[in-house]
Amino acid sequence: MKIYYYLCAIICQESGQASRLATIPLRDRQRDEIMENSKYKILNTIQSPADLRRLKVEDLPLLCAELRDDIIHELSVNPGHLASSLGVVEITVALHYVYNTPEDRIIWDVGHQAYGHKILTGRRDTFCTNRKFHGLRPFPSPAESPYDTFTCGHASNSISAALGMAVAAKLSGKKRKVVAVIGDGAMSGGLAFEGLNNVSSTPNDMLIILNDNNMSIDRSVGGMKQLLIKLNTGETYNNVRFRIAEWMRRKGFLSDQRRHGLIRFTNALKSAISQQQNMFEGMNIRYFGPLDGHDVVELVRVLRRLKKYKGPKMLHLHTIKGKGYEPAEKNAQAWHAPGKFDVDTGERIVSDNAGQPPKFQDVFGNTLLELAKANKRIVGVTPAMPSGCSLNIMMKAMPDRTFDVGIAEGHAVTFSAGMAKDGLMPFCNIYSAFAQRAYDNIIHDAAILNLPLVICLDRAGLVGEDGPTHHGAFDIASLRAIPNITIASPMDEHELRHLMYTAQLDGKGTFVIRYPRGRGVCPDWQCPMQEITVGTGRKLLEGSDVAVLSLGPIGNNVVKAIESINEERQDVSVAHYDMRFAKPLDEQLLEEIATRFTHIITIEDGCVTGGFGSAVTEWMTDHGYHPVIRRLGLPDHFIEHGTVSELQQLTGLDPETIKQTILSL
Repeated sequence: MKIYYYLCAIICQESGQASRLATIPLRDRQRDEIMENSKYKILNTIQSPADLRRLKVEDLPLLCAELRDDIIHELSVNPGHLASSLGVVEITVALHYVYNTPEDRIIWDVGHQAYGHKILTGRRDTFCTNRKFHGLRPFPSPAESPYDTFTCGHASNSISAALGMAVAAKLSGKKRKVVAVIGDGAMSGGLAFEGLNNVSSTPNDMLIILNDNNMSIDRSVGGMKQLLIKLNTGETYNNVRFRIAEWMRRKGFLSDQRRHGLIRFTNALKSAISQQQNMFEGMNIRYFGPLDGHDVVELVRVLRRLKKYKGPKMLHLHTIKGKGYEPAEKNAQAWHAPGKFDVDTGERIVSDNAGQPPKFQDVFGNTLLELAKANKRIVGVTPAMPSGCSLNIMMKAMPDRTFDVGIAEGHAVTFSAGMAKDGLMPFCNIYSAFAQRAYDNIIHDAAILNLPLVICLDRAGLVGEDGPTHHGAFDIASLRAIPNITIASPMDEHELRHLMYTAQLDGKGTFVIRYPRGRGVCPDWQCPMQEITVGTGRKLLEGSDVAVLSLGPIGNNVVKAIESINEERQDVSVAHYDMRFAKPLDEQLLEEIATRFTHIITIEDGCVTGGFGSAVTEWMTDHGYHPVIRRLGLPDHFIEHGTVSELQQLTGLDPETIKQTILSL
C-alpha cells in the first residue's frame, strides 16, 4: 500500500493538487498487504462516471462494496467524515449510473456525504490529499471539479439551488436533469422548506432525493423525523397513475393546468383512502417511497423510471449512517468524523492528551452545567451540534433544560429570544460560520429587544481542515455594527469561564462570546469564576516602543512572538494588551495607549476588513489620535483548508510573522 501512496504523492504534485510530499500519509502495513489496492477489480476500472455507466447493473453491488471498503481504508489514515459517506454509497453509484453527469446536475446536501462522489469522478488518485493543505477540498466545490455543481459546506441549500438550475435549464432549452440529494438532517433547515414551497409552484422536472438516515450529526429531532417514518406510497399506485396520465396526455385530455388539477385530485383521493396526509404531495410534489437506499439495483430501476416523469418529484430513501462498517453503524455519532482508526479492530487512534489543556468546547460544556446548577433560569440551545459544542454535558444532567432544535440556526436564536423574553437565560451555542444564517434573527429578535441572551460562537477564527465554509471569519465585523450587543473573546479557558459567568448576570443584554476550535493553554482550567466589567481589557506586558492590541486566543501567539523578541533583542520594548471586548471597546485603555505610543499593532483571528482593528482605528480617528496602526487579521479573501498552524502562517498570524511585523515597526 505504501507504493500506492507514493504514487499518489507524485500524481498530486504533478497535478498541482498538493505541493508537499510530507502531506501524503503512509500506511504501515505488512508486506503481503502492499498491493492491497489490486483487490478492487471493478473500482480500479473507474476513472469517471462514463466508465461506471459501461458496467452491467448486476456488477453494481460489487462496485458498491469496493467503494465502501476504499472509503473506510482511506479515512482510517487520512481522517474525514466517515459515517455519512458510507451511508450514501449506493445512492452515489446509482445516480452516476443513471444520470449523464456532469451535464446532468447532482447537488449534495450536506457536503460531507460526497466522498464516494469524489472518488467516482476522477479524484480517486488524489483522494489521499483530501482536507490537506493544497489538497482536495473538504466539501464539493465547482472550483475543483465540474461534477461538483454547487458549494455545500453547510446544509439545507440543495433544493433552492437545484430549482434554480432546473429553471435555468428550462429557459435555455436544455434537456438537463437536476437532482438534489438532501440528508443527514438537512431537511430540518428552514431554507429547505422555503425551497419546497417554491418547487411546488414553479414549473420544473427536478428530483429531490431525501436520504433519511434518522441522523444529522447527532440524532435527528423534531416532527419531520416522525413524518418521514410514516410516509409511504406504493409502487403499484404510482405506476397506475403514471400510465393514466401518459394516456390522457397522448389523447390531448391533459394540459399542464389540468395535470396539476389531476395531481391534486389523486393526492386528495389517496389521502382519503390511506387516512394519511403526505406533506410533499400536499404541495403537489410527487412522492415515492420510502425505499431501501442500500439496494443499488432497485435504485437504478426506480431512478430510470423517475427520469421519465414530469414535474417535481420526491424519492424518499431509508439509509443507515455508517453502513457496511459495524463500529460506525453501532455509533454513527462517534464515527461521523472519528479521526484515525484501525480498520480491523475498529479501535480509534486517540492521542495521549494527559496533562494537555482541554478543548474550549469542553470548558464551555462543563462551565455551563456548573452555572446552570447555580442559576435555575439558565437553559442551553444548539442547532444540531450538542456533541460538537459539548452541550451534551448539560443535556445528560439536565435534559429538560437543554434543546437541540435541528439544523436551524435562525430558529435557534429566535427560540432563545422567546425564552429570554419570558424570564429564562438562554445560552445559544452555534458554530461561528453557521451563525451567519441567523444574522437577521440576532438583529430583529434579540438585539432590538435588548434581551438577556447569550450567544456562544464556537469555532471562531480559523478552524483548519474543514476550510472556507467553516472558518469563523466574519462574526466580529458583522456583529459589531449592531446596537445592544456585547462582543467578547477570551484569550484562554479562565477568561472563557469569567465571561460566561459575567454574561449570565442580569442586565447584560445580548452578549456574544466567541472562542476557537481546539485546545487552549490552561491545563488547570477549572478556576473560580468572577465577574469582568463589560468593556474592559487588561495590560499583560509593559513596554515603550510598540503596543500590540490582541483580541481573543490569538493573543497567545503574540505572547510567543514577544518572548522571542525579548530573547534576541534588548533594544525593542513591546507592550501587550488583551482587549477582551470588540464591543464596547475599553476607551480608558485606548486613551492610555494613544497617548503613549505612536506605533500600534492590532491582531485578531477574524477578517481584518471591518473587524476589531477597524474599530480601534475608528476610535483613534474619532478622538483625534493619529498613530501608525498596523492591522493583522484574516485577509479579504476566503481562506483554504489546512491545519490551523499552516493557515496561520499563510495569513501572517503565526508567532514568527507577528514577531517580524513588530520588528518592522
